[in-house]
Amino acid sequence: MNKDTESVLDNGPPRARKIDSVTLTDRAYEMIEARIVALDLEPGQVLSESQLVEELGIGRTPVREALQRLAAEGLVVVMPRRGVMVSEINIAKQLQLLELRREVERLCACKAALRSTEAERAFFAELAARLAASAEARDYDAFMQLDLEFNRAVLAACRNEFIERSMRRMQGLSRRFWFQNYRVALDLERCANLHSGVAQKIAEGDEAGAGTASDRLIDYIYEFTRATL
Repeated sequence: MNKDTESVLDNGPPRARKIDSVTLTDRAYEMIEARIVALDLEPGQVLSESQLVEELGIGRTPVREALQRLAAEGLVVVMPRRGVMVSEINIAKQLQLLELRREVERLCACKAALRSTEAERAFFAELAARLAASAEARDYDAFMQLDLEFNRAVLAACRNEFIERSMRRMQGLSRRFWFQNYRVALDLERCANLHSGVAQKIAEGDEAGAGTASDRLIDYIYEFTRATL
């Protein structure tokens, strides 16, 4: 943590200092994770902590904590006395990850259908329509943005911090693999419509239907992953 950060944090009470510290770590995490997922930081690339501190404009302690979180999620590998390396993309591990994603995403969709508020269900109905429109238009950019909105909305609506924590640990690896391969292997129309189907079932409050729709989506993602071999 740099001196400027320390002076700001020292001016507040203990609770405020903790919130500010977490915010800096979260910001560093989000910025580094986004660069890894978008392949701006390539698999196998060794990261310089000092360079990240300079580029992000965030202190050393938050950057180090962010790298530790990314290591726990499998996006980087900590090499003692050698630094931190962006992990390689491994299709076999992606298929293993999908075994867990199937169960957790089904549970998440079911709980979102059960626990979502009236306003959230209206938003899911809107998402379903927008996802279907992106499929019809074959608009990759619109779909990628809607997919992110969809994931965030489902996590919020399921109202289970342990499900959310599990999903967040998987999403970085999944998004990076997706980003690497979607231009060459993705059936956009099918994938967007499957996402739309999950959103619609959540909007209807159909718990069982949301689970079935989630399984259909994961079935396709298995196909997508195998198609990259």
